[in-house]
Amino acid sequence: MYKIMICDDEKDIVRALDIYLKAEGYSTVLCYNGKEALEAMRKEEIHLILMDIMMPEMDGVSAMVEIRRFSNVPVILLTAKSEDTDKILGLNIGADDYITKPFNPVEVLARVKSQLRRYMTLGGTQSTKNALQIGGITLDNSEKSVTVDGEPVLLTPTEYEILHLLLQHPGKVFSPGEIYKAVWKDDPFGAESTVAVHIRHLREKLEIDPAAPRYIKVVWGQGYKIEGGN
Repeated sequence: MYKIMICDDEKDIVRALDIYLKAEGYSTVLCYNGKEALEAMRKEEIHLILMDIMMPEMDGVSAMVEIRRFSNVPVILLTAKSEDTDKILGLNIGADDYITKPFNPVEVLARVKSQLRRYMTLGGTQSTKNALQIGGITLDNSEKSVTVDGEPVLLTPTEYEILHLLLQHPGKVFSPGEIYKAVWKDDPFGAESTVAVHIRHLREKLEIDPAAPRYIKVVWGQGYKIEGGN
């Protein structure tokens, strides 16, 4: 049974999400600020986090910074429409997706299932004959691991899937919409900004100089591709 943390200072929202998720067979851990979320992460085996941004004691973005120091568990941010800046910041430090309040329960469950499927695949036993490699980057899909110049790199499930897609087609340009459809398995509404922050975060982890990337290149007006790093 997958265990999902719900973290929001609005108790009605926590209660509603708890009902939706338990009806689908998930186990839940309920928290009401970032501090409680961090404490629960150290005690429980959590498979996914639904995290509000604006909370007392410790907000969702600050909690994300701490969580990403020791875990790559999927995080879906719960955001208000007025929180665009915090939403982008949250994605940039490792959140995998976001849902805008007020939300549709069907959408929440679809996003949860999508992220869990991706996360559990990363920890699964599916294998391929050969690792994918370009320049100093190696992605071993049998072990679900990534190294750069021999050093292991911790990627979130979303970052891993984007890199895997690009490495499967070196030199091919993917539009933000194509990346979003392939990775999120959803209609690419708002895809450009969402994909952009994940690409930026990938560069920060994979590139020596993210401002002058050797591998993940932007093709202006078209999208992104990966090259050999020459």
